[in-house]
Amino acid sequence: MDHRILTHQQILHKIDRIAYQIYESNVDEPQIVLAGIVGGGLAFARKIKRSLEKICPAEILLCKVDMDKSDPLTSPVKTSMKPEEYQNLSIVLVDDVLKSGTTLIFGVKHFLQTPLKQLKTAVLVDRNYKKFPVKADFKGLSLSTSMEEHVRVDFSTRNYGVYLD
Repeated sequence: MDHRILTHQQILHKIDRIAYQIYESNVDEPQIVLAGIVGGGLAFARKIKRSLEKICPAEILLCKVDMDKSDPLTSPVKTSMKPEEYQNLSIVLVDDVLKSGTTLIFGVKHFLQTPLKQLKTAVLVDRNYKKFPVKADFKGLSLSTSMEEHVRVDFSTRNYGVYLD
């Protein structure tokens, strides 16, 4: 049985709020890189980018981050931007749900191999269940769940939703 925990309007509000928080922490930056993890993270990053572009004079760059989420240790993280393109810039690594922290920690590890101005993380839902010492700097919702529960984010329609399955 699906339980809707965030409605379309609530998600839009959280996207705007996160965009303002990102702008506030990068107010003097001429460029901000939103690095969206393929899947829900990339979709979420695109939505944050649209919201940021309405309020922020900085150039907002979208970077696609691709990794094998089932085996991030042995498979390399790939990005749509070359390291020299985001070197010394401010990066926000974006995912839809922070569960164990595995995906974010390997994404962070990848970006830390290049000198950056700053690296922050943004998630729509933080499940408060982490295996790794990674936190969401910007989050839409903190939700305590068991590992058996599944949080599903649906950006596929004009009626976005976050569901607890």
